[in-house]
Amino acid sequence: MKSLPMKSLYKNFFWFLASFLVLAFIFSLYNYPTTEVKKIDLGALIGQINNEEVASITVQNAKLEVILKNGTKEQAYKEVSDSLSNLLKNYSVDPQKMQKITVEIKQESSFSYWLTAILPFALPILLIGLFIWYTTKQIQGSNSRAMMFGQSSAREFNPNQKEKITFKDVAGVREAKEELKEVVEFLRNPKKFLQLGAKIPKGVLLVGAPGTGKTLLARAIAGEANVPFFSISGSEFVEMFVGVGASRVRDLFKRAKKSAPCIIFVDELDAVGRQRGAGLGGSHDEREQTLNQILVEMDGFDTNTNIIVVAATNRPDILDAALLRPGRFDRQVILDEPDIRDREDILRIHVRNKPLAKEINLRNVAERTPGFSGADLANLTNEAAILAARQNKKEISQQNLLESIEKVMLGPERKSHLLNEHEKKITAYHEAGHALVAHELPHADPVHKVSIISRGRAAGYTIKLPIEDKHLHSRAEFIDDLAILLAGQITEKEIFGDYTTGAQNDLKEATKLAKRLITDFGMSENLSPRTYGTKEDMIFLGREITEQRDYSEKTAEAIDKEVSGLIDAAAKTAKEIITKLRPQLDKIVEVLIAKETIEAEEFAALFPPIPPKK
Repeated sequence: MKSLPMKSLYKNFFWFLASFLVLAFIFSLYNYPTTEVKKIDLGALIGQINNEEVASITVQNAKLEVILKNGTKEQAYKEVSDSLSNLLKNYSVDPQKMQKITVEIKQESSFSYWLTAILPFALPILLIGLFIWYTTKQIQGSNSRAMMFGQSSAREFNPNQKEKITFKDVAGVREAKEELKEVVEFLRNPKKFLQLGAKIPKGVLLVGAPGTGKTLLARAIAGEANVPFFSISGSEFVEMFVGVGASRVRDLFKRAKKSAPCIIFVDELDAVGRQRGAGLGGSHDEREQTLNQILVEMDGFDTNTNIIVVAATNRPDILDAALLRPGRFDRQVILDEPDIRDREDILRIHVRNKPLAKEINLRNVAERTPGFSGADLANLTNEAAILAARQNKKEISQQNLLESIEKVMLGPERKSHLLNEHEKKITAYHEAGHALVAHELPHADPVHKVSIISRGRAAGYTIKLPIEDKHLHSRAEFIDDLAILLAGQITEKEIFGDYTTGAQNDLKEATKLAKRLITDFGMSENLSPRTYGTKEDMIFLGREITEQRDYSEKTAEAIDKEVSGLIDAAAKTAKEIITKLRPQLDKIVEVLIAKETIEAEEFAALFPPIPPKK
């Protein structure tokens, strides 16, 4: 039995003692009146009667309450077995004098009897009994909570709820929805498949980047099939006690069997489904037992034909191989980031309940948000609504949506972050250098906006957007991106003859990109077309620490040389453009200092039109 914490015992004892003292105080007030009454003996009382000083006498058991004619109250006591009449007769009191006195006989009520005779003994016993009962109840409650460790904390969503999510509420991911329609059809009509000997996959693994709608899609499956939906996170299985996670898995599947056909959704499966026996420090018994129980429940000796397990993860590479074999999570549904058409559809869903101005063009917003996930777009529309409310508008305007794009990408405007004239000029030349080099390089994305208004941690920013969504990127595009990243610092050096700290993030991104070109993409002109370095995920260490070298020190030196060569070449390209087009650079800076922001159309107008080819 789990012992009750000492703090709780002290608390209970304190309240017990306080209650006892309060009741004792009330009881003392009842027995002992606040006004003090003079006590006399029977001889004095007989004398007052003979002198005709007594107005009334009230008899209550052995107590005689006497009120004199002058209003004075007195008390006298007699024997309980002796009556007042016999007492006065024994004292030879004149009956004529007694007739002038009002005599009242009071019988003690049962309540008063219990209160005065029994309650002083029963009250302490009663309070002690209540104290023991309350303490025992708390101990039993602690034991019951301890026994509930093995119960699943999965949340069940009823299929008959009003706000049911279906595939209509999930925009984009067209291929994923087509793949999952088979699961929905099986849950609706399993006999159709079973009669032909078909077995629907018991496990469906949703793989996608954060925010691509894995959880929403899982709820849509349950909504379409109109079946119960059990949702739990992978981290909720694991406790500090070995065996609790496995017990929760058993309890979850037990609950699911009672509601079959149904769907069990496990979010962040990698929290419990990592490869067994990997990492330092040996295996984690609790996590491994939980994983083993999941494997058994999904495709063990006891098969469950009407329960489909849907799981979500953004790290499928670290999952245990037993989870991915046929009979378990053998169907993987990939959720990509939405393209321009999907982004427009997602925006339409998120603005359904929001009042929009007539000039709203969601297509234009979708064009300006490449790389945004569904969660980013939902955040964008919410930020636009907040911005419109802050401006006391009744509708969300197009400008609100466009400003929210930059807020989601870079952070809110820092209007209080004011630069002095010299810093403002440095920032203007820095951003103008980025924009000028991006405009001149043939494989770079078009410049969409240049600003020296601080957002987030950036003193200024240059936004480039592709004309259309891209899924493959060439080496030439990456080389141009390197030159654009380095253009800000090169411009500072050319104009002011010195560097500032404003290029810190640019240099970091440029180094990371150059290294990936060599080690991940095999785009080196001097090294073999292969990858360099392997990443092994370990339980107790981060991914960066566990990067393993599969090449020699000589090769590592060659990689460093290649990375430096790419950066030096990109810096040379940026410097040539900035030196050659100094007048255009000064023109961009002049407009930036005057307006602080240059949009795409105005930026394009700063350059002379390209003559048509003959």
